[in-house]
Amino acid sequence: MNPFNIFIKTLSTTNKPIKMSASKSLYDIKIDSLQGKSIDLSSYKGKKVLFVNVASKCGFTPQYKDLQKLHDEYQDSLVVIGVPCNQFGKQEPGNSTEIEEFCEVNYGVSFLITEKVDVKGSEQHPLYNWLTKKIENGRKNSSVKWNFQKYLIDENGELIDYYFSITSPTSSKIKKHL
Repeated sequence: MNPFNIFIKTLSTTNKPIKMSASKSLYDIKIDSLQGKSIDLSSYKGKKVLFVNVASKCGFTPQYKDLQKLHDEYQDSLVVIGVPCNQFGKQEPGNSTEIEEFCEVNYGVSFLITEKVDVKGSEQHPLYNWLTKKIENGRKNSSVKWNFQKYLIDENGELIDYYFSITSPTSSKIKKHL
């Protein structure tokens, strides 16, 4: 066991909370929109942000409707960002144009959709590295289990919590923070 692991093991057995600070800010992460334009996450300081890994051929795809409802209802204080991913059942096979058309035609989506990325594994996008690793976000570890898992960020770029796919975007678990 290396010295760092011994140190952490010693700390964790003292029953004292281990304070870990995020190694970089969410606002420093680079990601592009579905149209290939750079998204400046720092422009959302002062608003909550809900990141959702989305897919167009999933049983949870109808959640686009409730995500749009959240976007419309809370647009002054919340930014909804859909993040297409094809890692779960290959349920987002389309290219950028096909994804955009699907979202607009079927669900009237007007909230921001990013480029298609990996949310887990060796090619995990830095955004999801930050969202899923306590050493990055300073709050908790998680793993993305399926499409439409949600991550809620506060006005200062701090992780509030994450919600599995079965949690509706309009659930009180999420809305109580809005």
